[in-house]
Amino acid sequence: LPPHVKVVVVDSDATGRFPVVDTDQRQGARSAVRHLLGLGHDTVWHVAGPEESFAAGRRAEAWEAVLREEGCRVPPVLRGDWAPESGYEAGLRLADEESCTAVFVANDQMALGVLRAFHDRGVRVPEDVSVVGFDDIPEAASFIPPLTTVHQDFAEVGALCVDAVLRELAGETVTGVRLVATTLKERASTAAPTGEGRGMR
Repeated sequence: LPPHVKVVVVDSDATGRFPVVDTDQRQGARSAVRHLLGLGHDTVWHVAGPEESFAAGRRAEAWEAVLREEGCRVPPVLRGDWAPESGYEAGLRLADEESCTAVFVANDQMALGVLRAFHDRGVRVPEDVSVVGFDDIPEAASFIPPLTTVHQDFAEVGALCVDAVLRELAGETVTGVRLVATTLKERASTAAPTGEGRGMR
C-alpha cells in the first residue's frame, strides 16, 4: 500500500504491519465452553467455521484449550461455512452422537441449523443437548428455544477503528491489537444435563 494510505485491520492478525481492532474471539469462546462445563456437561462438541477464517480459528483454538485445561475429552471438530444449511448438516451428525449433551457453535446462523436438525430428529434442546452460539444476532432471542450466545459489541469495534484511523491521520503511529470484550447472553438453549439419556424418555 502507498505510505499515505491509513489502514486499520479487523478480524485478522495483520502480521504486525497494521493496527488491529477485533472482538476478543478467544475470550468469547472460552466463556461459552466454560458456561457449558459449569452446568455439568462432561465435554463440549464444536461446530466450527471455515478453516480459512481468522475468527473461526481463534474460537476453535479456545474451545480446545478449555477442554484440555479441564481434562475433558476433545471431540472431533465438525466444520461448517457459517450458513444455517451447514449447521443443519452438522446437527444431523450430532443427533446421532448419543454421548453429545452440549454443543458450542461458532456462529448463530449455524446454531439455527443445528437447532432445526435436532428438532427434526426429536432431540430436545436443552433437555437432551445444550446449544451455545456466537454473535448474538438480533434474531437469536427469537429462536426456538431462545439461543444462549456470545454477544459481540460491533459498535465498539467500529468506534475503535475510527479512533485509530483518526489518530493515524493526525500523524500518530498506531500499532498493536485492541480487543473488545464479549458478553455471554444466557437464554433457554442451555441447561444442566438430565442424565436420562436420549433413549430413556
